Amino acid sequence: MNALPNVIVVLTDQQRWDTTGVHGNPAGATPEFDSMAQGGTHFARAFTPQPVCGPARASLQTGKWATQAGVFRNGLPLSGGETTLASVFGDAGYRTAYIGKWHLGGSDAAAAGPVPVQYRGGYQHWLASDLLEFTSDAYRTVLWDESGRPVRLVGYRSDAVLDEAIRFVADHHDRPFLLFVSLLEPHHQNETDDYPAPSGYRERFEGRWMPADLAALGPLAAGGGPHRHLGGYLGQIKRVDEGVGRLRDALRSLELTERTVLVWTADHGSHFRTRNDEYKRSAHDASIRVPWAATGYGFTGGGRVGRPVSTVDLAPTLIDAAGLPVPAAMTGRSLMPLVRGGAGEARPEGVYVQISESHVGRAVRTGRWLYAVTAVDADPWNEATSDRYRETELYDVDTDPHQLENLAGLSGHRPVANRLRERLLELMADAGEGRPAIEEAPSRVLDGRRPDTRVGELPWQELPFAHARNGGAPGRARDRGGS
Repeated sequence: MNALPNVIVVLTDQQRWDTTGVHGNPAGATPEFDSMAQGGTHFARAFTPQPVCGPARASLQTGKWATQAGVFRNGLPLSGGETTLASVFGDAGYRTAYIGKWHLGGSDAAAAGPVPVQYRGGYQHWLASDLLEFTSDAYRTVLWDESGRPVRLVGYRSDAVLDEAIRFVADHHDRPFLLFVSLLEPHHQNETDDYPAPSGYRERFEGRWMPADLAALGPLAAGGGPHRHLGGYLGQIKRVDEGVGRLRDALRSLELTERTVLVWTADHGSHFRTRNDEYKRSAHDASIRVPWAATGYGFTGGGRVGRPVSTVDLAPTLIDAAGLPVPAAMTGRSLMPLVRGGAGEARPEGVYVQISESHVGRAVRTGRWLYAVTAVDADPWNEATSDRYRETELYDVDTDPHQLENLAGLSGHRPVANRLRERLLELMADAGEGRPAIEEAPSRVLDGRRPDTRVGELPWQELPFAHARNGGAPGRARDRGGS
């Protein structure tokens, strides 16, 4: 028996956290994810470090913030000199493999063909497409192998990718392996702006579920938004869940379940064009909150981790779980102390989020509050950071879980905003961004009522409904690179 555990990561694209049963979704689309969360470890409040595809994936591979990894927006390559999951596990004697969508090749050429070797993150076995949404449709999947040859897979797209993952496990389980499986689902098909679920799956979920934020904001969305798309979106997730079930069956068949770490998470969420003109690139939970469950070696019976965590910590957590030293180059920190029931290494309260392309934004999400700022006069496509920001959003998630009432600028909430501003500056410094100036949001009142009513230490105000687009991320996303 191998002394080192195997590690498998299943990454979905644009999957909201609340599509899962363990988060209260009634549609029944994710029994396998729910089983992993209930029998293993459920990071119940997990957030992406960047709600844009390429930057989020750079963080997942490197354990760094996107700006530190040099991939602050789509279309930038992951440097071959970065320490990555694959390089750490490969150096420890693991066989490493990547299958599916990559989105870190950094050029239009990579999007339309094989990713250059130097931009593959150090993975040995390779079967991937840089932009799978552009080289495939629901029943036509083209990936490139490590020799740069195109490979046409058969079957529904998520089935085809997971079939390749199962084949890899069956062929290579004689030696410890790291397998990263990156699915396109439930991302929309770009050229049709639709969610092509397998035949009959869209129909199973139409009208089954509408989260409260989308129910309130959906009529404002371009092209019909979630009301038109959720059936296909959930249908895609259901088929992925079934595929993960087949992968788990393969592990059982090969007697690998107990010595394999299996993780399921997503790069970012989706607000279905209710907060800006596309699907993410905002600070709202719909964009930044993701599902995250882990089971198997080191994670079985870990229970529910309720503290807000970031997926920038995924790489160091997996490295630590395998008993390997976490590289000093990784800014993220292992969550294994939390899994084992401890408090974890002390770090500033809340998780840190960077935003690019639609605007240069920064946010901190604590257990109760979401506080966001936007750079003043920065080019979001060409500038990774700024030395001057302005407050744009403040939400009390306890009383407003769907972030419909923007409290930024209310004088009664100034003490909370000040505290969160200081916390955000600490997190920015931790990410190597220094201490920029953050201007206060313009002061405002509501309906002539006193905006400084307080209950105990924390301010409270009975607020009328605030139009969500006033609280959304400013500007229009430049939807380059597909995600």
